Amino acid sequence: MTRVTGYAAEVTVCDGQRFTTLGGVVVHNRRLVLLWLRRQALRLANGHGLPLAPEPVRLPAGDVRPVRFHGAHAPEELRRWATHSAHQDHAIRALEAGFPALFTVLDPAVGLSLTLAGWRGRPADR
Repeated sequence: MTRVTGYAAEVTVCDGQRFTTLGGVVVHNRRLVLLWLRRQALRLANGHGLPLAPEPVRLPAGDVRPVRFHGAHAPEELRRWATHSAHQDHAIRALEAGFPALFTVLDPAVGLSLTLAGWRGRPADR
């Protein structure tokens, strides 16, 4: 039996007809997955992709492509997920237990859904 080491994460967007990956990362541990996903959530929420300050930890992949939201709800939900400890605790517990950490926000004005996902394994394991 092969032991799976490492974690993967990606941000995807769907408009109801098309599904697109905005970017992803493969890292060594679940904390780095969560750090990368939090960074992407804040970056997407704060000004539609404006750059953030460098992370104190060197992440192996760059930021995802920006998304233009048409309402304030999706950016607020992304910001809330990234900054509230209860959401982060839930995500890290899911990863510790071997389950994926998923968070999806909707922009109902244009039928857009954006998902942050992290899981144990490689990108092909999702």
